[in-house]
Amino acid sequence: MGNRTEDEGVVCLDKIKEGGNELIVYNDDVHTFDYVIDCLMQICELSQQQAVTCTNIIHYKGLCVVKHGSYDKLIKMSVALDEKELKNEVR
Repeated sequence: MGNRTEDEGVVCLDKIKEGGNELIVYNDDVHTFDYVIDCLMQICELSQQQAVTCTNIIHYKGLCVVKHGSYDKLIKMSVALDEKELKNEVR
């Protein structure tokens, strides 16, 4: 059957890195799948398929790198995710 989660994880990462930083979103027991998917689509500019895949990875693995890019761009997304009360970090 293979490790489908690993293959799907590639979908939620940008194919071309815009910088050396990454935005990581962590799992919590508070927000619904739909809420997280909507936030990832609106704030992180992910497609619906990417957002669904990332949300599943977040749920089952505890975290997911949802975006690569410049620190300045990612920190703005991080602040917006903070406002939506989603635990995240830029590194």
